[in-house]
Amino acid sequence: MNAVAAVRQFNRFYTRQIGVLREHLSESPFSLAQARVLYELAHRPAVTAGELARDLDLDAGYLSRILAGFQKRAYLTRVPSKTDARQSHLGLTGKGKAAFQPLDRQSGREVSAMLAPLAPTEQTRLVEAMTAIEFLLAPADTSEPPYVLRPPRPGDMGWVIHRHGALYAQEYHWDESFEALVAGVVAQFMEHFDARRERCWIAERRGAIAGCIFLVQQSAKVAKLRLLLVEPSARGHGIGKRLVTECIDFARQCGYRRLTLWTNKNLHAARHIYEQEGFHLVKEEPHHSFGHDLVGQTWELILG
Repeated sequence: MNAVAAVRQFNRFYTRQIGVLREHLSESPFSLAQARVLYELAHRPAVTAGELARDLDLDAGYLSRILAGFQKRAYLTRVPSKTDARQSHLGLTGKGKAAFQPLDRQSGREVSAMLAPLAPTEQTRLVEAMTAIEFLLAPADTSEPPYVLRPPRPGDMGWVIHRHGALYAQEYHWDESFEALVAGVVAQFMEHFDARRERCWIAERRGAIAGCIFLVQQSAKVAKLRLLLVEPSARGHGIGKRLVTECIDFARQCGYRRLTLWTNKNLHAARHIYEQEGFHLVKEEPHHSFGHDLVGQTWELILG
């Protein structure tokens, strides 16, 4: 099944699941569109009709009829804008809030009932999948930072292993032995972690993990950069370069004299970052690993 067919099939399933095609929502007198407008009015003070039409992707004439119906029921308040006489700030009257509250409670009960058969781990998977859909399809908000770097949290190390295994299989067709290698690196890092001289950084973008990198001690004067990864959906935002520079800066702070790393010749994007940051190729040798004939490379950066 191709991507278009898969999305259309999911849309058909989900509209049935949440009852979008029912004439009224949650056994209420409101249609889905009316309920959405009520929700926005209840949660967004001083919103304008133009903002509602844009954010809900509603035809302006259709929205105008919904608002006129609310005003007829005495649900709606209109306060003329002080900066634009053509616009009014909309809100709910006490009667409008009273009409919205049972709808909101009933919607919450229906979602709770839908989630009830799922185990906690299944609920977590569902929320993560829905977050991923929103993350990938929503337009980027240019007012928010493109990403943040943070220390690892419980569960992040499992993500590091999983995403390395899955992504390298997808992009380079490497077999499960690479995932085993990553698991060993992560296990050693966790078992022998020295917070004074070692670090793991997790990149997070719009609430989802976007990448990672590790700095580990190889000797008193030499540190090793390991497990640089950036998710395909997060590439192009400078995350890989920032992760590498964080490693370099921390290595200098710790007093390391040299920073080394091992990679493979076909990992062009990562090699480009290393070259930009001043690493030099010091060793190259062919090997057969992860189901392929590869050329391993050792790169070094003299820290002073």
